[in-house]
Parts: sequence; C-alpha cells; structure tokens
Amino acid sequence: MSYLLHIDSSALPTGSVSREVAETFRDAWQQAHPTGHVVHRDLATDPSPHLTTAAVTARFTAPADRTPEQAEAIELQDELVEEFLGAGVYLFTVPMYNMSIPSSFKAWLDHIMVPGRTLGLSPHALATAGRPAVVISSRGGAYGPGTPRDGWDHAIPYLTTVLGSALALDVQFVISELTMAHRNPAMADLRPAAAASRTRAHQEAKQHAQKIATHLLA
Repeated sequence: MSYLLHIDSSALPTGSVSREVAETFRDAWQQAHPTGHVVHRDLATDPSPHLTTAAVTARFTAPADRTPEQAEAIELQDELVEEFLGAGVYLFTVPMYNMSIPSSFKAWLDHIMVPGRTLGLSPHALATAGRPAVVISSRGGAYGPGTPRDGWDHAIPYLTTVLGSALALDVQFVISELTMAHRNPAMADLRPAAAASRTRAHQEAKQHAQKIATHLLA
C-alpha cells in the first residue's frame, strides 16, 4: 500500500519551525486525503546510525558469508530502503544546521542510497522517478541573492542534487527564513520579515499538500 513517508530530522521536539510547518502539511494532507496512510520516522528519537565498515561491506558480501555485524547492518538497511521504496509521496523535514543538513538526515540518506536498488545509471529507470516530494526547511538567517550570506546555503543545493537528480524525485522546497530573529535582539528589525516568511511557508506547505493529494485522488 502506497503511503506518505515523513522523515523528520529536526533535533528540537518543540519550538522547531520546520516541524511546525511540516505539521501544517500533514494536517492539510489528512483533510484532503483522509484515508491516506502516513509513516513517520523521527530521526531525533530514532536516529539511523552512521555507516560503518560492516554496513558498507555487507552490500558486497553474499548473505551466507556475512558476519553477524554485517547481517545486522544489512537488516537495518533493507528496512529503510523498503520503507523508502514503498512510499508514493515524501515529506522531508530538513532544517539548515551550520550551512548544511543535519547529520541525522545524511546518515539516513547513506542507508537508503544503494546502487542497484535506489540508485542507477538512468534516473528515469528508478522506481521513485517522478514521485512527489516536499522538503520543509528552515534557517536562522537569510541566504538568498543580495543577502550578506548569499552562497552560504549548502543545504538546498545538496538536497536538489540528491533527492531530485540522484533519486529522481519531483522535489518542491518550502523554506522559512530568519527564524532566529525573535530570539536574537540584534535581528529585531528583521522580525516582520521573519513572520512573513513563516506565514508564507505555512501557506505553501498547505498548498503543496492539497495539490499532491488532489492529483493522487484524481
């Protein structure tokens, strides 16, 4: 049965803007697709381990020849890959941490990006090709053109390449900026812009959920 797979990598259980915006997506999704099933993997409470020697070598070792460590590692990998492949829609909650993505999300990606299963020479031949995916991202500052930190954003370019090019998903991004403005007195002048960005993110998340659900049910 196809489902919405929600991978959440925010380290904050509460007070996370990316989690709040993702919740708006989930609420709109359930309203538009009330019979739709959701699988939620929270990498803050159930993190995927970083790749080990056993996890890598197990991929190239015959099952009968695997060590106990390799067998355990490949069992987890198989679980994550099958969960990923079984989804029809994806919601990724990926805030920017130190100019890039959380290491927990990178660890999850390292387990599910497996040549011959989720990766191939032709993106169009992949099982996930064209499946809709929405990435909810937040960042404490602003990194767009014309800002002092233009070019410092290494999260969205990376996710565009990995999710869009390598995994061939149809990716849309919802970004909330300046989330530190309400906590940092030095950013007080930016609070109206921060509030506007958050409001816009919630609106876009809702619209994406409704559009994808409507398309699937058509």
